[in-house]
Amino acid sequence: MTKVHFDVVVIGSGPGGEGAAMQAVKHDKSIAMVEAFDRVGGGCTHWNTIPSKALRYAIFQMTEANRNPLFRSAGLSLQYSISELRRSAQPVINQQVDMRTGFYERNHVPVFIGRGRFADSHTLEVVEPNGAIQKLTASAFVIATGSRPYRPPDVDFSHPRVFDSDTILDLDFTPQSITIYGAGVVGCEYTSMFRNLGIKVNLVNTRSKLLEFLDDEIVDALAYHMRDLGVLIRHDETCERVEPREDGVVLHLKSGKQLKTDILLWANGRTGNSEEMGLEAIGIQPDQRGQIKVNEKLQTIVPHIYAVGDVIGYPSLASAAYVQGRIAASHIVSGTVDPISVREIPTGIYTSPEISSIGRTERELTAEKVPYEIGHAQFKHLARAQITGWKTGMLKILFHRETLQVLGVHCFGSGATEIIHIGQAIMAQKGEANSLLYFINTTFNYPTMAEAYRVAALNGYNRLF
Repeated sequence: MTKVHFDVVVIGSGPGGEGAAMQAVKHDKSIAMVEAFDRVGGGCTHWNTIPSKALRYAIFQMTEANRNPLFRSAGLSLQYSISELRRSAQPVINQQVDMRTGFYERNHVPVFIGRGRFADSHTLEVVEPNGAIQKLTASAFVIATGSRPYRPPDVDFSHPRVFDSDTILDLDFTPQSITIYGAGVVGCEYTSMFRNLGIKVNLVNTRSKLLEFLDDEIVDALAYHMRDLGVLIRHDETCERVEPREDGVVLHLKSGKQLKTDILLWANGRTGNSEEMGLEAIGIQPDQRGQIKVNEKLQTIVPHIYAVGDVIGYPSLASAAYVQGRIAASHIVSGTVDPISVREIPTGIYTSPEISSIGRTERELTAEKVPYEIGHAQFKHLARAQITGWKTGMLKILFHRETLQVLGVHCFGSGATEIIHIGQAIMAQKGEANSLLYFINTTFNYPTMAEAYRVAALNGYNRLF
């Protein structure tokens, strides 16, 4: 057993861990990275964000070709299986791993492959795959171990027709039907993907609306679009039991309904990867979902041990995790920090079409009694959308009636996760620079989707008079 000391030891090389490590090393701190998998990148790179978005794009390319009138007139019809479409992800994953490995090599950050467990609050034992133990001591630690799909003990995930969001990407056949239990971000994204492949989809929602944290108008648009594509959405339903069969899976609901489909995707919640880390022995007690409680500086109850990313729960976004990692490292380095508000982090949801939003919703502004007005731009009226054929969607700007300050931007449609950043940039400005007038007075390229900001701003401004 060897023993090495560092200023900071980071556990987990996903976005949160990478953000913390790179921020700290730029301030001349000695950093060690501990990663349980055999390659860096975390769940984001290997099982979740990158693989699923690569699959989504492959599906998009196939469906776009099949709906193109020019290709149809030539008799072109593409039909690839899920496993064939899935192959497009591996080159992207390899490129991401190579790039991130380079970050650590160039910055002289050693990467220890193995599982970390606290021996005491300043010592981490790393058990390597060959059984060897590295003992790392540090002045500070950042836990960035991420999360995994929640698996109820009474659901048989070893059955070949029962999946979670990690294993669904290994599906080796294309089913004719699927039930997706859980209508959160993951459930809605996979609903879009499977439906675009022509697969019958039952989406079972344990709540009364889809994605309740979003603006109501955006949620309603998503639900309408899904139903228009043929998705059967069932709200306010709860699982009683899952019955796997040789020819499919029956989901028994407490309402008495029985849904039989070829496969089941369980997408109801996630569990923080905090078990078997020796946390309880040093005073850190994860909750029942494995999540670690932190303060606004991302410190746990043990002040020199921080936690970031999915292991602390909401908002569970790769982008947010990276920022949290940087914040934690900044506090370690300087002792001060400017915490970022969740409202300043854009939400990106890769349904078809995409959803992205930043700032407050109508529901929140109404509850806060803020005098606001709305500006809309329907994508079907934009020349760029008419050219591309992707006319479903809208951009919505919420702004203060008196000061014209932009309070929220919500987008539903093709390219929403890119479009949102224009609104984000203006909302980040101070004082009069954050104004609806920016969109009115700025010249946008034509034809572009960004032009939606000018259209929406004029639409809202005209409501004031």
